[in-house]
Amino acid sequence: MDNPPDGNWHYELITPDLLQAENIDRVLYEGQTAYQHVRIHDAACFGRTLVLDDKTQSTEVDEFVYHEALVQPCMIAHPGPRAVFVAGGGEGATIREVLRHRSVEKVVMVDIDREVVEVCKKYLPNHHQGSFDDPRLELIHDDALKYLEETPQRFDVAIIDVPDPLEAGPAYLLFTQEFYRLLQSRLTERGLMVAQSGPTGPAFTEQCFSAVANTVGSVFPAAYLCEAFVPAFGATWGFVVGSLGPNPSAMQRDDVDRRIADRINGELRYYDGITQQGMFSVPKYLRRAVAAEDRIITRANPLFVE
Repeated sequence: MDNPPDGNWHYELITPDLLQAENIDRVLYEGQTAYQHVRIHDAACFGRTLVLDDKTQSTEVDEFVYHEALVQPCMIAHPGPRAVFVAGGGEGATIREVLRHRSVEKVVMVDIDREVVEVCKKYLPNHHQGSFDDPRLELIHDDALKYLEETPQRFDVAIIDVPDPLEAGPAYLLFTQEFYRLLQSRLTERGLMVAQSGPTGPAFTEQCFSAVANTVGSVFPAAYLCEAFVPAFGATWGFVVGSLGPNPSAMQRDDVDRRIADRINGELRYYDGITQQGMFSVPKYLRRAVAAEDRIITRANPLFVE
């Protein structure tokens, strides 16, 4: 086929040399906020989709993969999370996953872009599923770094769900050593954090993932790598966990399933004990890419690979 079929297409560069395209059925919203360009459309393959600055953020068909993979391993690894911090996550699906946990008493979500959140409330009901109305949520529209500098609050789990730093958007300062040190100081004694860390395919590791992994590993006493395949992103997607105690990668299948049954309201569609083992069994090329990036990775660190 010399040319794509007729239609209204969303084209997205996965890399400078790789293009992914999807036919759009209709555009529900498009506009420019103070921080980024926003579009929400219904598309032929992945359904209702949030696109920021021409990058797909989540789609109705497979957002559950991304959001469960981002949220649940740390929440399940913690012995009893009560207070949770979320940076970004404008769709409301990240807090949806946090609020499934019966132990959670308070969630502080800090998203700098009020307009994106309001648009998502209106057009992405299947993403947030009413989570913005949960009384345990405190929603703040501010810079996450500024909020953490000023709050006395301590959190059991912190979840960083903001765009990649390479996109030169408003989130790049949330991927620095200074931010991770500040975040560590706001965690409770056995707290954990996780950051979405970009694509992890062999062509992508030097773009974002290895830098995030080594930065987290330079601040936290233990750091762990995991990934999940998200079809709408055109790649496996990485998450880096920094921990002050619990080791999510060491949890046994039956223990994960037991904690899910004991703690969570509703049924998860992606994450369970078997999935947990796969997520943290990242391939050799990925471990090696991280270890080669910076000599701070040592044999004592869980990221090390021969």
